[in-house]
Amino acid sequence: MSDLLDAHDVLLADLDGTLYRGRGAVPGAVDAVTGAARRGTRTVYVTNNASRRPVDVAGHLAELGFPATEQDVMTSSQAAAAMLAEQLPVGSPVLVVGTEALAEEVIGVGLTVTTDPDGAVAVVQGHSPDTGWRALADATVAVRAGAVWVACNIDPTLPTERGPLPGNGSMVAVVRTASGREPQVAGKPAPRLLRDALRRSGARSGLVVGDRLDTDIEGGNAVDLPTLLVFTGVSGPAEVLAAPPALRPTYLAADLAALTRPAAELAPAARPGWQAQPGDDGTLVLSGDGAGSPEPALDALRALAAVHWAGKGGEVRVQPDGPAAERAVNELGLPTGADAGTGGSTTVASA
Repeated sequence: MSDLLDAHDVLLADLDGTLYRGRGAVPGAVDAVTGAARRGTRTVYVTNNASRRPVDVAGHLAELGFPATEQDVMTSSQAAAAMLAEQLPVGSPVLVVGTEALAEEVIGVGLTVTTDPDGAVAVVQGHSPDTGWRALADATVAVRAGAVWVACNIDPTLPTERGPLPGNGSMVAVVRTASGREPQVAGKPAPRLLRDALRRSGARSGLVVGDRLDTDIEGGNAVDLPTLLVFTGVSGPAEVLAAPPALRPTYLAADLAALTRPAAELAPAARPGWQAQPGDDGTLVLSGDGAGSPEPALDALRALAAVHWAGKGGEVRVQPDGPAAERAVNELGLPTGADAGTGGSTTVASA
């Protein structure tokens, strides 16, 4: 029986929350990626993080055991620099709000870096933990004067070992508020980064893999590629049910081990052992026992998603009918009380 890897010649994989968390690899991720490589499916590592050089990202991945070289890494800083180069004459001065890694990408496409906001014809903005008020003020001056403005990404938060902290999108919001202008966006969910990654790979059938609905999945949908959401990072089952069409994944899986499973088993659809149907009071009713399923809770979610997405979608309460259904709903953390919601999710709310 064919599996998900048989249908794809490249994986466009997110990093944090998908392949690693903090300093360690997500359990099973290294085996999954190296196994895919042995079967001829390359992985291109696609990250919105613009603060590190591709060679440093590749080095980190290799240390964890992933088959990665500099040419396998695509960052939002590369995509942002390419966007600027298409719009500006060679040698144009660009104000860089970000790290040296971002500045090097700008220089690498034939542009120059300036610290003078009055002389800048463009501003590129990427995450740096050292960004302060003066840098944001200079960016505002240049943007307000008409400079081309490209944001590497607009992620509102950045996952850290201390929990979510302000990401590049929060800094972009400062300049947006002060200047009254909107940036062009290079990173996910905007299509440029994934398109560049797919073009570099030379592949014909890509699969976007990630842990966030509002960047990875929305980005994959924006470039009309199938998507696999893994529950090893940010987005959870309640968010999946509530997701609007642009954020809905093609496949759902616990982790990357699912790459060797048949695609039909991972897609939201009716699943053996479970029955999902709309309730009279606007709820979803889950019944059955998931008998024979290797992962009863996730199969319950796939069944629920198929029914809910075929209707109006949106936030919903799930009413379990029977002890097995109650166990599955509890394991998934789905809302069952009067206060339906996504648990304060930013991945759905921000969309």
